[in-house]
Amino acid sequence: MTEQEIIVCRCEEVTYRELNETAVKYNCTARELKLRTRAGMGYCGGRTCRPLVDKLTNSLDKENRKQITLKYQPPIRPISFGDLGGDHHE
Repeated sequence: MTEQEIIVCRCEEVTYRELNETAVKYNCTARELKLRTRAGMGYCGGRTCRPLVDKLTNSLDKENRKQITLKYQPPIRPISFGDLGGDHHE
């Protein structure tokens, strides 16, 4: 496996190559890169890949403009199907 084939976002299976090519082609910010590739939009909410996506976009920023980093979007809290269905007994 080469560096380009490394999976950066495990949830959405986005490779380093896909992120790099998209960032270069569209001159993306981290948020734009997320929307174009779905990196950071999986089950973990970007807890694993968000720092890598931010680092990639910052390293490619030729104009030295202020990059807007991705925000954390953790799940609110788990809820059981029983609570959803109204079978909750106290």
